[in-house]
Amino acid sequence: MDIRIGTSEIGGTFHSQAEAIGTLARREGPFASVALAATETASIGNALLLDEGRVDFGFLAANWIGLAARGEAPFDRPIDLRIAAPANSGPLFFVVRAESGLRNVDEIGGRRVSVGPAVSGMARHAAGIFAVLGIGPADCERVHLDFADGADALVRGEIDVQLQCPVPNAVMTRLAERADIRVLDYTPGRLEQLIAAVPFYRPAIVRAGAFRGHDRDSAQPGVLNLVAAHRRAPDGTVAALAGLMARRHRELAALNPLFDGLGALFAPLRRRGPEGLEIDGVPLHPGAIDAFRRCGLLP
Repeated sequence: MDIRIGTSEIGGTFHSQAEAIGTLARREGPFASVALAATETASIGNALLLDEGRVDFGFLAANWIGLAARGEAPFDRPIDLRIAAPANSGPLFFVVRAESGLRNVDEIGGRRVSVGPAVSGMARHAAGIFAVLGIGPADCERVHLDFADGADALVRGEIDVQLQCPVPNAVMTRLAERADIRVLDYTPGRLEQLIAAVPFYRPAIVRAGAFRGHDRDSAQPGVLNLVAAHRRAPDGTVAALAGLMARRHRELAALNPLFDGLGALFAPLRRRGPEGLEIDGVPLHPGAIDAFRRCGLLP
C-alpha cells in the first residue's frame, strides 16, 4: 500500500512529523511507501490537495478544518473532510526579552506584539486569544511579521512581544541563542478560561529546557493539529494510518518530539466516544473509528 501525505514547507513542523510517520511506517508496515507533498500554505494547501485527490492524508491545524468543511474564507468551496487522527498539541506562547518588565499575557496592553502575517493562522490565533482575554484592537499594537522577521524585530527591540508556536521550532531555538528570552505566563484562571472558550485548544506545556534559558515548565494553550482525509478515502487506508498512530505513538515521539503527548490526545475517545475527536463539526473518518475500536480506544 502506498500513501501520499500533504505536509508544509520542507523543514516545517508538519513536514518533519510526516517524515517520522514515513520512517515508522516503512519500518513497521503497513505501507510500502510514504510520499510527502510539501506546500507553502500548510493547512490550507493540504485541504485543497485532499479535495483534488492529490494526497491521501494531510496535516491541518484544527482551527482550519471547520472552515474548509464549510467552505468559509479562505476556502471558496466546501471540502468534505474527515479526521483520521490527532497529531499533536503544539503550545502557543508569547515571548519577551528577559529584561522586559512583562510577566503575564494580561500585561501586554499598550505593547507592540508580533502576531504573524495578517492572513496567517497565527494572526487568527492571536485575535481569538485577545478576544477571550478582553484585549481589544486598541489595547496593543499588532505587528504582522512572520516568525523569522518577528524574532529579528524582538532582538532589535522593534517589538515588545512575539507569539510563537510550537516547540521545538528552529526560529525559536535560534532566537533564544541570540538573546535572553522569557515566556509570559497566564494569571490564575485565565488559561482555563481560554481553553474552555476555544474548542480546538488543549492544555499544553512549554517544557523546561525547550530552548536556552527556559528553566521551568510553563502551562500554555496548545493548538490541536490533525491528520485529515477526504470522506471518499478508503476505510482500510485510513484505518491503517490511524491504527499505526494510536498503537505506536511512543515510537513516533522517539522519532520526533513534536509527537510527545500524542497518546493523551486519544483519551477523549474513551470518555466521549467518536465525538471526543470531532472538531468544529468535522467527524472521524469511519476507517479511523474502526481502527480505534480495534485498538481498544472505543467500545
